[in-house]
Formats: sequence, structure tokens, C-alpha cells
Amino acid sequence: MVWLGVDLGDARVGLALSDPELTLAHPAGNIQVYGDSFRALDEVIDVIEDESVDHVVVGLPLLLNGEAGKSAKKARRWAANLEKRMQAAAQDESEPLNVIPTIELVDERLTTVTAHQQLFDAQIGGRRHRPMVDQQSAVVILQTALDRAERYRGAIDG
Repeated sequence: MVWLGVDLGDARVGLALSDPELTLAHPAGNIQVYGDSFRALDEVIDVIEDESVDHVVVGLPLLLNGEAGKSAKKARRWAANLEKRMQAAAQDESEPLNVIPTIELVDERLTTVTAHQQLFDAQIGGRRHRPMVDQQSAVVILQTALDRAERYRGAIDG
């Protein structure tokens, strides 16, 4: 099993992948989107196919009060578009998508702040943060989902 974390941004979409044991998230790069995160859909599907991803975690940028603003609505539309594209890819007879992963939206409030702090803690200078912060945010989003799933599995097993 491999999970994919996605941090939607206007300039870049950050990606993170889990290990097969679903314990750790690691950076998997950025996709340049030049102001339109929907441009990343096909490349994300390529990653899903190449890495045999069976669960996708998309950051949901809620407002600090917990309400869904414009960005959260856009993230929901993006996730719905990803699902539609994956279903279409599964029907493609020339190169069908073998498995359609489940898609989960995860509250990502303060993820960017956490990602910047982690980069500072790793002694990565501020000028180098910009290209790294999106994929590091994806790591935080994915790790949050992995930790929650582990706690859930532990509660069921225990």
C-alpha cells in the first residue's frame, strides 16, 4: 500500500508519498501549475499509476474558524475532478488505470506554518524554502492522515 499526499497551491502542487507500511511520509516533488492547480491533474494521475497509489490525501484549506472558504471549495472541486479523471482513465482501453484510489480531504490549517518550521529546524535557509514548502506541506498533510489511520487501527486492534 502507498498513500499520496497533495498540497494544492497556486504556483506549485506539492506531493508526498508514504512508505508501504503506511508509517512515514516523504517529499515526492512539486508540479508547476502557474496559477491553476487543475493543470496538475494528469501528472498526479501519472504518479498514482507509477507508484501504485491506493489512497490520496488532499489538503483542505479551511479558514481558521473551521469554515470552508474559497480555497476549500476549490480543493473539493479539484478532488472531485481527480476522481472523475481517474474513473475515465480506468475506462481507457489503451492504458487503463488498474486501481482507483480512494480520495480523502484532510484539514490543513497551519500546515504551511508547520512546514516552514520543519524546514528551519532542518537548517534549510529561508530563500530555499519557497520551492520546498509545498512538498513539505504535502508531507505534513499525509503524515497527519497516516498518524490518524494508525491510531484508528490501534483502537480497533487494542
